[in-house]
Amino acid sequence: MTKDTPSEPALAPRTRDAEATKARILKAALNEFARYGLAGARVDTIAEKAKANKRMLYHYFGSKEELFQIVLENAYLDIRQAEQKLRLHELDPVEALERLVRFTWEYYLKHPEFIRLVNSENLHRGQHLRKSKLVSIFSRKLVEMVSGILDRGVAQGVFRPGVDPVHLNLTIAAIGFYYLTNRYTGSIIFERDLMDKAALDERLAFNIDTILRLVRA
Repeated sequence: MTKDTPSEPALAPRTRDAEATKARILKAALNEFARYGLAGARVDTIAEKAKANKRMLYHYFGSKEELFQIVLENAYLDIRQAEQKLRLHELDPVEALERLVRFTWEYYLKHPEFIRLVNSENLHRGQHLRKSKLVSIFSRKLVEMVSGILDRGVAQGVFRPGVDPVHLNLTIAAIGFYYLTNRYTGSIIFERDLMDKAALDERLAFNIDTILRLVRA
């Protein structure tokens, strides 16, 4: 190797810069898509917030739709991976189910962008999510995890048999999702602040009680 030949480590900073730029673009895109949806989001704004340019954005992610698909996929993978880290298979079935309901509720509160992305994708009839093999794999793991909790509960005589894990997952998501997506209109209609801390605590307790009543023997 001559003194003019660049060594391999010299490429590392460029690689790190590329990964850092992609991460900034994805973060900016998440905020933009969550706020305005796919149709209303502007690539110019994403590039500006990411301290990048549109040419670089298109180079890394192809198009606005492809960028949205990656952001959406990452959002789903984040919650699915967090669910797996709960290690619910190690817990008593009642405790495991309660923890899953609690986790789901708290995740929605901490990640309102996830709810907005899901709403946006439903406007597009799931056409972007349908292309993701990774989301399908992790979603099956969630169903298997809940199915295992139910099976253990039935074996112990604390849960009734025949509860569909998919319907149970949908119900756990729905009782938290609907409350939060309708918090503004709900607060007006029912004349109470649905986002008050006491109201949120009451709702979590209600969610847990509802789900356990659905499955108890």
